[in-house]
Amino acid sequence: MADAPDDRDGDGIRQKLVATKEKWARERRLITGAPDEAHANRLPPGQQEVTNWPVLDLGIHPDVRAEDWKLTVDGLVANPVTLDHAQFMALPQSDSVSDIHCVTRWSRYDNHWQGVASRELIALVRPKDEARHVIFHAHDGYTTNVSIEVFADPDVMLAHAWEGSPLTRNHGGPVRVVIPRFYFWKSAKWVRRIEFSRDDKPGFWEVRGYHNVGDPWKEERYD
Repeated sequence: MADAPDDRDGDGIRQKLVATKEKWARERRLITGAPDEAHANRLPPGQQEVTNWPVLDLGIHPDVRAEDWKLTVDGLVANPVTLDHAQFMALPQSDSVSDIHCVTRWSRYDNHWQGVASRELIALVRPKDEARHVIFHAHDGYTTNVSIEVFADPDVMLAHAWEGSPLTRNHGGPVRVVIPRFYFWKSAKWVRRIEFSRDDKPGFWEVRGYHNVGDPWKEERYD
C-alpha cells in the first residue's frame, strides 16, 4: 500500500489544512503566555474540555484492514521485526486511561485504551545504545518524532481499541500511537513503521512551524 493515496479531493483538503495550520504557527495562535509547568491544573493552558472526539488529520483516511495491517519496528535496534496484526495482538496487552490534548485547543478526559505498551516493543527489538529518537511513519505519509525517553514512558502505547471497541478508521484504526503527555499530533494515526534513530528527524508538522517537543503545559504549540 502506498504511503499517501493519490486522491485529488484528499490532496485539496490536505493543502488547505496545511496552509491554515502554517498560518496558525506564524501567528502563534492560541498561545496564552501562561504556562503551567508544574501541571497544577488538569487542563493545560489555552485548552477547552470537550466530551466528543473530534476527527483531525491530513484529510486522507487510509483504508487499512486489520488482516492487511503490518507494523515494522527497525532502525538502530538489535532485533528488527515486522509484525502482522495477529502477531501484534499476541503480544502482552495493556489497558490505560489518559487524557487527550489537541493543539487545536480541545482536550478530552478519561479515554480508555487497549493495546501494546511501548515498553513491550522496546523489550522486543532492543534499541542500540546510540538510538536517541523514535520516528513514527503512517499510512497517509504522515511522520512525527519523539525522544526515546518519551516513547519509553509507561503510559505510551500502540492502541487498537478505544472505550472497549476497535479503533475506527477515522481515529487511526486499526492501530495508532498514544502519547498522552504531549499534544496529540505526536500520537500518529495508522502507524505502519516505528524507526529508532541516532539523529532527530522532525516530522510533518514539526517542519511546518510546530514545536519539536509539544508539551501542552508549557504551551509548546509552535517553534
